[in-house]
Amino acid sequence: MTALAPPPSGEMLKRRPFAMAISKAGAVISITGAIIIWLVILGPLGALAAHVSPASISRSLSLPQALQPLVTSVEASSITLGVLVVVCTPLAWLLARRRLPATRIWETGILLMLLVPPLVLGLLLVLMAGPLTPVGHGLSELHLSASDTFFALVVAESYEAAPYYLLGAQAAFAAVDPAHEDNAALLGDRPTRTFYRVTLPLASPGLANALAVAWARAMGAFGAVLIVAYHPYGLPMQVWTTLEERGLPYALPFALLLIAVALPVPVAAYLWSARARG
Repeated sequence: MTALAPPPSGEMLKRRPFAMAISKAGAVISITGAIIIWLVILGPLGALAAHVSPASISRSLSLPQALQPLVTSVEASSITLGVLVVVCTPLAWLLARRRLPATRIWETGILLMLLVPPLVLGLLLVLMAGPLTPVGHGLSELHLSASDTFFALVVAESYEAAPYYLLGAQAAFAAVDPAHEDNAALLGDRPTRTFYRVTLPLASPGLANALAVAWARAMGAFGAVLIVAYHPYGLPMQVWTTLEERGLPYALPFALLLIAVALPVPVAAYLWSARARG
């Protein structure tokens, strides 16, 4: 026979309203703090919206070749994303499954890329692939140059965005239970078929988020680009040069354009990944 719980004592009854009051106060403090943090984070965007008018947008975008940097940035970032998917996705899977010797050393290299300031990264790219280096001579034989060309812009964006995509993709693959892959192998699927039919669909929400972060990073790449690909102008360089030559009122519309172009991909990836997980 199940023993009945003893009725709450008078002392416990006295404590319950106090505990409920503390809980409500904690919830109010948490929500208030979240709102304050949210407002602080979005404060710069609010200031940008407050200082940009339709007239200023029309004035800036009517400048000669005003939209060419937008085309350049979208093209370069799209190519960068394609390069990252092809080159970095297999590496991320190998790291997640510990299929490489000395995995920690590989991960340390990725973290070093992440920690190097973009401006310093640009200087290192000049040392590695500048026109006077062996790599630069090899590129010239292929009629390419890693200095002030569209190819150099893609290289700079790839180096800035690669560690973000690699870490995000590695986390996405690590979240996939290896038992699913083992079950597919037991049913006769080859490793390649298992990857495309089991691993990739299960990891796709995390991969979408990794791609979104890489896209935003590539679109906003500036430090390394400033050193190795000052020309052709992308949107970040357009913001900088317009600020230097014409002042803040003319530069703000290009900043708003950069955010407007870079934002839809991360938002779409987040919504899709949330739906896929659900």
